[in-house]
Amino acid sequence: MKYFIIAGEASGDLHGSNLIKGLKQADPLCQIKCWGGDLMKEAGGELLCHYKDTAVMGFWEVVVKLGKIIDNLKKCKKHILQFSPDVVILIDYPGFNFRIAKFANNKGLKVFYYIAPKIWAWKESRGKRLQKYVNKLFIIFPFEIEYFKKRWNISAIYLGNPLIDSINNNPYIQESRESFCERISKSYSADLRAQDKYIALLAGSRRSEISFLLPRMVDVIQMFPHYKFILAAAPSVPKDFYVEILSSHCKKTGIEISTLSLPIIYGQTYPILKHSAAAIVNSGTASLEAALIGTPQVVCYGGSKISYFIAKHLIKGIKYISLANLIADKLIFKELIQNNSSAENMAAELHLLLEDEQYIQAMKADYLMVSKLLGGNGASVAVARAMVEELKLSEGKTQQNED
Repeated sequence: MKYFIIAGEASGDLHGSNLIKGLKQADPLCQIKCWGGDLMKEAGGELLCHYKDTAVMGFWEVVVKLGKIIDNLKKCKKHILQFSPDVVILIDYPGFNFRIAKFANNKGLKVFYYIAPKIWAWKESRGKRLQKYVNKLFIIFPFEIEYFKKRWNISAIYLGNPLIDSINNNPYIQESRESFCERISKSYSADLRAQDKYIALLAGSRRSEISFLLPRMVDVIQMFPHYKFILAAAPSVPKDFYVEILSSHCKKTGIEISTLSLPIIYGQTYPILKHSAAAIVNSGTASLEAALIGTPQVVCYGGSKISYFIAKHLIKGIKYISLANLIADKLIFKELIQNNSSAENMAAELHLLLEDEQYIQAMKADYLMVSKLLGGNGASVAVARAMVEELKLSEGKTQQNED
């Protein structure tokens, strides 16, 4: 069968790559074309457009780049019609993917949505579009089962969370500390030593988030001279962008950038988290990854004033912004949002994460609870098999009707 898969950011690329591997197991003769990233390409999908060329995130950013979004939609629709797939599989990225769902449905194509948009947090009215344009919804959080059934009468399929597969299958997740430091030092000309203590910085994948959080993170670095910090960079963000922000902030505050010693490392988020004593993490997928790996963390969120103002008035009915806290339905780790994301507040929480053993152990115990709630390995393969079976079932029904 023929599959057209669309992912619009780094996390979607990761989940899409694991899904492609699962589809190739469940349907060895499959043809897969995709909009995604390097991981989906490496997994065997024919990459037609990279998410780096299409990603537009944030409320104000969408308004500014509306013309680009329209062009991308036209391009994507053309690719779908040329390929004529058996199913269009959408991965998160709702602003773009809902428009494609409507288009594909109107063209008589089957539409699967994998990793449901978080309509339980904001823009709940999008549930009507899920009902109207999506044939099957595949979810990755257990609490979503009841929500979609009760609120929208959608029998969503939950077969576990693919992040567990991504972490367990990472080639460096079992790597020793010595090997990690040696490998990263050699690849990135960084001075990492096994005896040093590290703190991971994950500033987000959107430029507005990084511009907001990274300067504050730099100020935190100055408060912990006995620790070394590592910046786990987002794959879609060029190094020059990070360097520009660092240079500008150092110049503004009088910090000698040569003394900052902050390695910017790409593609190594999991091992960086594993070998760090604690992490300052932008909210999103990364905070759940840190929880599953077991790294004590404080979550921060901030962005442009316009985007934050709109988000604050749209997001209603949820107690937490972090996935692990939502899954556990309790505040496992502190969330510092917008104005509360000051360097002083980050540092205060970081001291607890590094020094308060009771606090650390309680957080790690809650991490284990979250991991158990999400289930074990094999989610990506299970979802792929379910998709193939769903298509075969639909094909069989169509054949019966024709007979």
